[in-house]
Amino acid sequence: MGYRFFLLVMFVFLSSNLFSQKVFKVKYESQADLKVYIVKYESQADLNVYFVKYESQAKKDGLWYSVDYESQADLKLYFVDYESQADLKIFIVDYESQAGWKNKSKQHLLKFKNK
Repeated sequence: MGYRFFLLVMFVFLSSNLFSQKVFKVKYESQADLKVYIVKYESQADLNVYFVKYESQAKKDGLWYSVDYESQADLKLYFVDYESQADLKIFIVDYESQAGWKNKSKQHLLKFKNK
């Protein structure tokens, strides 16, 4: 019984770390894991993004939590000036329920790696 409980606790802990989407905005392109462009219209986006207030809310693609330090981030982002420079085009939505993929062929870009 104790062993199963331990496995369950470990699974929950690891799952929350695997799917967490903590992001940090870097100053230089060379520091980034991903180059991002913010589009003006939702129809142009690969991903709808909603910035959550608490880390615990960032549990699915498109729910991002902005951290204060690069070392805390799962993903380092560089925001480019031109759409053609971007790996991923995002649209910032007003509601958490609107977050998610618009272009599923880009999903591989957000497969976070554990540190």
